[in-house]
Parts: sequence; structure tokens; C-alpha cells
Amino acid sequence: MTRAEVEARAALMRAADAGDPTMGRLIACCGVEAAIDAVRTETLPPDFIAQETQDQHITDLTQRELKDQSRHQVTELTPQHIADLNQRQLPISSQQHKEDPAQGHVTNPGEQCGTTLTQQRISNPTQRHITDSGQQIGANLTERRITDLTQRLRAWNARLASADPIADLAEGERSGARFIIPGSPEWPTQLDQLGPRRPLGLWLHGSADLRFSCLRSVAVVGARAATAYGAHVAAQFAVGFSDSGWTVVSGGAFGIDGAAHRGSLAADSPTVVVLACGVDVTYPTGHHELFAAARDQGVVVSECPPGVHPTRARFLIRNRLIAALSRGTVVVEAALRSGALNTAGHALSLQRHLAAVPGPITSTMSAGCHRLLRERKAVCVTSPEEVIELVGAIGDDLAPQSRGPAVPRDTLNETTSRVLDAIPARGAAGPASIAVAAGVSLDAALSALGGLAAAGYIERVDKGWRTRKAPSSTYQKANEAAPPRQYPSDQTDYDDLPPSPDDP
Repeated sequence: MTRAEVEARAALMRAADAGDPTMGRLIACCGVEAAIDAVRTETLPPDFIAQETQDQHITDLTQRELKDQSRHQVTELTPQHIADLNQRQLPISSQQHKEDPAQGHVTNPGEQCGTTLTQQRISNPTQRHITDSGQQIGANLTERRITDLTQRLRAWNARLASADPIADLAEGERSGARFIIPGSPEWPTQLDQLGPRRPLGLWLHGSADLRFSCLRSVAVVGARAATAYGAHVAAQFAVGFSDSGWTVVSGGAFGIDGAAHRGSLAADSPTVVVLACGVDVTYPTGHHELFAAARDQGVVVSECPPGVHPTRARFLIRNRLIAALSRGTVVVEAALRSGALNTAGHALSLQRHLAAVPGPITSTMSAGCHRLLRERKAVCVTSPEEVIELVGAIGDDLAPQSRGPAVPRDTLNETTSRVLDAIPARGAAGPASIAVAAGVSLDAALSALGGLAAAGYIERVDKGWRTRKAPSSTYQKANEAAPPRQYPSDQTDYDDLPPSPDDP
């Protein structure tokens, strides 16, 4: 990693759009310095042109168009056309066919002629037409691809003319930001899975190390117009992740993103804020204090140069970084049209874990989460521990098993439980009747009755045994109420009482 490479990447970040796969393939083909020279001279390397014109996506487009044309060509030969051709060929064919002694009948010349004509018309001319069409389609797609490359090259050249990478780097240093590129010690290697859409570099502003913070990280995303339920869940999850040593990655927007960052900061854990603008631009402006706290305790990340303001396209492109930096993504709340679903799509394309939090079926802010769960694209999670089990190490980060509340009756053995079930709640029953109802012997019933009475489950009345009523928690008996107020008696020493405000 040289200074020239750093300046070249900073300049290309001004020339090309963020996440431009064509620029990524150009750099992978000839290197950063050769790529910037090609943009300046508006001359692409021949190897790159050959690679782009013979790319797999052009082959796929050609195959699709060939299938459409071949299907259309075959359907042009209708049954009526075949019948007409059969009638024309029938006199010639009928003279050439005689009775077959082995079969005992005359072969239908129309059938044979129609089959032959159908095969010839479909196989020979159609194959020649498909071959010619494939060549023509390939030539058209190649020409369109070259035209697209030419337009991109001109746009890059125009932007590069006004780029000043040295000034960008100096401005970043003055504001406290730093610029990293692939190969830097702080570069997260998981971003390499983005392929040609990998960022050319990243601007960082904060005290935390990005690579170390993202080793155990979870992306928490959701709707901007979050409900109180969604904000509470996002903050609760963030606190749980932080307590377990996991970093929260999010986009710094209103709603779920902001709640997740605040929860992480409240637990004294670093958080990673991925912006769709420059690290020196505060957007949204209402999160100025939140971003300042994130810089002190975590790190703010952006692939946009300093001074760049956000756009709708940059938000969508930014989402791939949120999914790529983390080991898994949790969608807390999302409508059917939500940027969080775009992040979920990037997580799936990168083969990362995807989880969703269920919400009320009447809430439109949870409709996107429910669709992910219904289509089996996401795993249903209801606690931070379940998310950590999903994205963590197998066998090491298991979530505790959820169990219902334990009641005293769970400790009873089978015989005692059957006897307790046989005792009436109203009225009473004798030991013999209880033994018959429970299906046990009289001795076993008597033994169980004694234990149940000692434990306070049942009580004895005149007519036998009955279950004891549980005390009501809504009614407080007089002896359980608060003690009455004590008033001074005649023996009270009034000198020990506080003075009255009416005393002179």
C-alpha cells in the first residue's frame, strides 16, 4: 500500500459512483494506478474491453433472447400449415408407399409426410435461424455494452478532472477522520465478499478499530417511522448484544437505527454507524449528539468523500456495507416498502444470517418482517440470546431454553398428583372414594393425603377431604394490612414531638 495508491483510490471515489461494479472490475483487471490513467486518457485496456464484451451477463441475455425467438419460430408452424403441406406432398408419397405384408395395412402417407415435414421445418431452418439470430443478438449486445462503457468512461473523466484527492485527505485529517483501503490493517476483510461492488476505500471517524469491532457484530435495521414497540425492542436487543460482547452495526437513521445505537452506547459498548454521506456531514441533523457519542465510543463509517450529501441511491447502496460488515442482520420493524428489506436482500446474497422480529399482525410496520418469516428467508427471533445463537459459534453461543414458570405441583410424584386431582374442590370426599377415583390403593391414598395436607394442598372437613382455596391477592385481610397509625397517648412525652407550625 503506497501513497500513490491511496491518492488514486481517493480520486476514483470522486470519479465513480459508490459501489460501481464496472469500476471494480476495471481495478481488478489492471490495478488502481492503471485504472486512473485509463480514465484520464479515456482509453480502456483491450483486455478489459474483451472481458466486458464477453462477460457472462451478455451470454445470459443472448440465451434468453434466443429462447424467445426460437419459441416464436416454432409456434409459427401451426397445424393448419402442416395439413396444407401434407396435401401438397400426399400424391407423391402415396405412389411410393405400398401395402406392408407384415403389418397388413397401408401406411398412412399423410402421417409420415407430416412428421417428416414437421421435423425438417423445425430442425433445419429453425436451427439456422437461431444460429443467425444468436450472432446478431450477440453483436447487438456487444455494441450496446461498448456504448455503455464509452459513456461511463466520459462521465468518470469529467468527474476526475475536478477531483483533488490530496485536498480530500488533508481535509479528513483536519476533521479527525482517516482513510483506509484494502490492505490497510484496519480494513475488514469480509468486505471482499462484495466482489466488484467492494468499496474503493472507507472514511472512518471515531476511536474504535473498525476491523476489530466487526469481528463479532450484528446489524440491527428497521423502519424510520418506528413504533414504540420497535424502538423498545431495538434498544433492548442492542443492550443484550453489548453485554455479550457483540458490536451493533446500523445506519444512524431515525427510528430503529437510532434506538439500536443508543442502546449500545448506554451499555458502554462501541457501535458502528454506516452513513450514506461524508463522515463530516450530519444526516439526519437531529442525530448530531448521537453521532458525536458514536465517535467517542465507536466509529462512523462512509464510502463517500468528505462533504458529500446523501441521496436516495446512496442510501440503498450503503445498505450493502451494513450487511457485509456484520455476521448477521436483524430486521426489527419494516413495512412492505422499506430500506431495511433492501439490507435483508444484501444479507441473503452474501449468504449471511438473517433474522426478523415478529410484531402485531395489525401493524403495517411489521408487515415486512412477517413476509420474510412467511417466505422462510429469515429466522424468527425474540431475544438477543437467540440472535447470538444464530450468528455465533456453533455450540458456544447457545441461547438458554425458554421454560414456563415452575409451580409447586411440578415436584409431586405421579401417585400423589393423581390423588390430588381426585380430591374435589367443592364439597368433600372420603379416603375410599378418593382412592377409587385416583385408581390407587387405599394405603397409597392415605399416605398421599397425609403428605398433601402437610404441604397445604388440602384440608380436612367433616365430610372428608377437599382442596384448600388459594388466598386471593386482590383482597388484603385486616391482620395483613398496614399497621394502624399510632397516636400519642397520655404517657407520651410531648417534648420529643416536633414543634407545631402554630406554636409561638
